[in-house]
Amino acid sequence: MSDNREQQIIDIVKKNGQCSSKEIFDSIVDSYSYSTLKRILTVLKTNNYLLTKGKGKGTKYIVSPAYELICPIDIERYYEKEIDERQIIESFNSDVITGVLRKHNTFSESEIGKLTLLQKEYQKNILELSENEYKKELERLAIDLSWKSSQIEGNTYTLLETERLLKEKETASGKTKEEAVMLLNHKYALDFIIENDDYINPLTISKIEDIHSILTKELAVERNLRKRRIGISGTNYKPLDNEFQIQEALRNTCDVINDKESVFEKALLALVLISYIQPFMDGNKRTARIVSNAILMNYNYCPLSFRTVDSVDYKKAMLLFYEQNNISNFKEIFINQFEFAVKTYF
Repeated sequence: MSDNREQQIIDIVKKNGQCSSKEIFDSIVDSYSYSTLKRILTVLKTNNYLLTKGKGKGTKYIVSPAYELICPIDIERYYEKEIDERQIIESFNSDVITGVLRKHNTFSESEIGKLTLLQKEYQKNILELSENEYKKELERLAIDLSWKSSQIEGNTYTLLETERLLKEKETASGKTKEEAVMLLNHKYALDFIIENDDYINPLTISKIEDIHSILTKELAVERNLRKRRIGISGTNYKPLDNEFQIQEALRNTCDVINDKESVFEKALLALVLISYIQPFMDGNKRTARIVSNAILMNYNYCPLSFRTVDSVDYKKAMLLFYEQNNISNFKEIFINQFEFAVKTYF
């Protein structure tokens, strides 16, 4: 929230259910003009924090059902509390997918505006590249993505060692075979989506399973959807443990993603929801990152490498969604990484 006045207005509307601007004005503690209030209300509505009912003098303000999903949360303050002290949504919440995300967008108008300008810059840049130059930039991004995506999962290869492995098939000394396989699998998965750029459209469960299979090939990871319970380190959130419920949650996720008009919405939701559902015994976040990039590339949007994301910050933003169904911090990561990719690679 940009200032305390906005939060105070949200709190007033939350408490009273629905209010006219005059009722809000009469309830505010701070001293500022009615015209200032109207301006703040417009900002809150633009950001999808508030919705309006009625017209003219009969207009009433209500808190948007998307508010809890997108309202900013101070992540450092949130994690000051230890795992057992945090008040969380402990079990999987299907309504966040079938209710809130189906009906509401996560990005504000200004955020979509910023991303759209960056996408135009990307399109302009790639028009100036030869086919060979574009392939080189894509290869550079693929190396960075393979490295960072694997690092988030605990892989100890450096970026330089990753480049040597992917370009020259030279393994690094003192590293496990599994680490090399994980990195090479990322490259194979990216090659697959580059060669089959419309494969992911429309998104289906079987296509998500295909990407997961490529990413986990020759690793000790079970294929197909999970049939038993898993725990997630660092949180008390418990994902679904029933295969049929997992299947239904994934199907609903595919439907929501396919129905979204904004490519940015599609890509962000794939990143977050596949991780949230945890449909596989392992490799969920890796699969989410590749599927998200496949969506971007299918529509000729700039893919993400996540190169400058701190692994701990990534996990914290993800756990915040698991525990509070709040996407604000993860959305910030997405926007920053889209900007980084456009400015760095192409």
